[in-house]
Amino acid sequence: MTVETTVRRPSRLRFPDRPVAGRAGASFKPEHLPEIDTDPSFHGFFEVHAENYMGAGGPPHAALVAIRQRFPVSLHGVTMSIGGPEPLDRTHLARFATLVDRYEPALVSEHLAWSTHEDVFFSDLLPLPYTRQTLDHVCAHVSQVQDAIGRPILMENPATYVFFPQSTYAETDFIREMAQRTGCGLLLDVNNVFVSATNHGFGALDYLMDFPLDLVGEIHLAGHDEQADDEGRPLLIDTHDRAVADPVWALYDTVIRQCGPIPTLVEWDNDVPDWSVLRDEANAAQRILDLHADRYLLGKRHAAVS
Repeated sequence: MTVETTVRRPSRLRFPDRPVAGRAGASFKPEHLPEIDTDPSFHGFFEVHAENYMGAGGPPHAALVAIRQRFPVSLHGVTMSIGGPEPLDRTHLARFATLVDRYEPALVSEHLAWSTHEDVFFSDLLPLPYTRQTLDHVCAHVSQVQDAIGRPILMENPATYVFFPQSTYAETDFIREMAQRTGCGLLLDVNNVFVSATNHGFGALDYLMDFPLDLVGEIHLAGHDEQADDEGRPLLIDTHDRAVADPVWALYDTVIRQCGPIPTLVEWDNDVPDWSVLRDEANAAQRILDLHADRYLLGKRHAAVS
């Protein structure tokens, strides 16, 4: 089974249909727009958080229109709370669907997590117990989102800091069955894999070997903070506030050697540096994509026969 990345395009596009395959991108920050406008060296794509554009207009939309005219865009949801115990917020979902229609993003994604309970909104993406009941609940929500936007969504693996003893699925098995039941694709966050593996003491490569890589439509890279828990053991926090760490780059290189040039986004959401720093991180990912691209047949997700 291969992830379906074909987008149902309207008969008349509002923006250029720019390809995203084999490209590396960066988080879009409106303060970088003047530098981006005068930078001829960047040929990737940009990711935006949907929640920053749910107003009707104003400067945020003007900046995004300017970016979308020149580059592919990945629309990344943060607060849909697909794993939450409550029904999805229909107003939020409608606004999300409006953004998909308005900007025709190359990629659309959300998190395998929850962040709301009744009228309480949390600032973090919280993990789930991997049970049959949770799986049924998540699959219903994923299908609801896909019905609303009229296309498959990519679901992102979480960074986790606790295990639930009631879980009856391994995370990779839960994600695989979710994708098989809903037809969604996957967003593989390599930094999240490294963070979770370090925090829980399992092998990141072992996790990736069991991950349904054939369903991955996008990859995320990001920085993390190195701390210690109360017993002095390593504790990594997915902070998105610094450059990608060397072990994460090594894991990413392994994934690309195995899977081919999957669109890759470098996230940087806190302590945002100058545009040149984000561009250089994206270009580092692009070099890895380009290094392994000639080992793969055009449009295929397996190694070419030499």
